[in-house]
Amino acid sequence: MELTDIPQVEQLIDQALAEDLGWGDVTTEALVSPDQQGKASIIAKANGILAGTEVAKQVFLKVDPELKADILIKDGVNIKLGDIIAKIEGKVASILKAERVALNFLQHLSGIASETAHYVEAVKGLPARVTDTRKTIPGLRALEKDAVRAGGGKNHRMHLGDAILIKDNHLAVLRSQGLNIKEIIARARQKASPELKVEIEVKTPQEAAEAAEAGADIIMLDNMDIDDMRQAVQLIRGRALIEASGGITLDKVRAVAETGVDLISIGALTHSAKALDISLELD
Repeated sequence: MELTDIPQVEQLIDQALAEDLGWGDVTTEALVSPDQQGKASIIAKANGILAGTEVAKQVFLKVDPELKADILIKDGVNIKLGDIIAKIEGKVASILKAERVALNFLQHLSGIASETAHYVEAVKGLPARVTDTRKTIPGLRALEKDAVRAGGGKNHRMHLGDAILIKDNHLAVLRSQGLNIKEIIARARQKASPELKVEIEVKTPQEAAEAAEAGADIIMLDNMDIDDMRQAVQLIRGRALIEASGGITLDKVRAVAETGVDLISIGALTHSAKALDISLELD
């Protein structure tokens, strides 16, 4: 199934258009003949990784199914300043009405793909994989996680039903009841579906060793410094996948990967990526 065929994505496009066009486009309606035909190009104004082309195309077709929208460069491709990403042909008024919403999706998602690619490049040659988090804009998760993949990253949980992830607040509740890490993991396995992976967040190398002994599938090293990460990796000794998380910046990510962790999750891929400059110009 194409991403744009997912009902939530189609609904998102409808909502975005309603937000912008719900009261009409008084400027275009006042100045542009509804029958005037024309062509437009979507052009890269900066270097980066492209994402969101199919969503942008669907915006134009939602506004006017008679528009012709040809995507010339696919998602995941490295684009350069001046590259023509797509050509749009049809009623000029329709193109103008769809322009902003289509570009909003395209710029935001390409920004995420570009930011992800920087992190992926920084750990090149090492086995660690860069992943996203659930720190996404409400309603945009499917699109944002698709953009992470376009940038060469991997997806963490899509939603709370994907896997068990025992975080600090879960631990606080259960420790107040007198449970230790081994007992907490045992309870999770007892009460959850057997096919679900069990991941637990730890703060120290000693907690990492306890989690490995207790049989966690994935151990998240939360906000550890490099020395503690390296020690935790040695203590786990391959008994679980190891994820590093918390405050990992681009200038730090390679050092994190060199500790031997398997996954590096970075919320900034989605919550702080700068939009990539892309414009539409009438030919």
